[in-house]
Amino acid sequence: MQAVANLEQLLAARTLWHAGRSRAQSADGEPTGHAGLDALLPQGGWPQRALTELLLPVDGVGELSLLLPTLARLSQQGAVVAVIAPPFLPYAPAWQAAGVALDQLQLIEASGRDALWAFEQCLRSGACGAVLGWPRQADAAVLRRLQVAADSGHCLGFAVREQRHAANPSPAALRLEAVQQGGAVRWQVRKCRGGPAPAQAFTMVAG
Repeated sequence: MQAVANLEQLLAARTLWHAGRSRAQSADGEPTGHAGLDALLPQGGWPQRALTELLLPVDGVGELSLLLPTLARLSQQGAVVAVIAPPFLPYAPAWQAAGVALDQLQLIEASGRDALWAFEQCLRSGACGAVLGWPRQADAAVLRRLQVAADSGHCLGFAVREQRHAANPSPAALRLEAVQQGGAVRWQVRKCRGGPAPAQAFTMVAG
């Protein structure tokens, strides 16, 4: 009977999955700042201690608008937000207007392997609330290290990548693909922790 009790404890703690049994869901995600997106995600927000991939057709389709509410909230709470090797220099007045506390923002300039190393170390450090990077050349092994680092550092990791990578498997806990439709961007959930990917997309109007 002790073994049965232990098994039930594991199932209740969501550390073990039982085929055919619906796992209890709890809203333990980090709020995205977008109620519509939170409602779609099984955990009610960004997965904690995890890597999220944003898959884009081109840079600048609204990925920062998607992330800035979270980055602003974390920075206002005193958490460091690290931005690793962005393709464009962040426009500080716009980030400040979005609510980001600039004294908590760390911009790290690097390239190639150095950028990947910096991304991983910031995730693993335990000193950052969120880390945003653009790992252009990352393969599955690199993404796995980033996922493990985010878990170890109790950090939100965001990897912005090209849309063509959507066809490849990924160890990231959450994958969102941006699809442009006129003046709007539809964020389609391609993979999510805690349940099947919802068929419905989250739509943001540009501007």
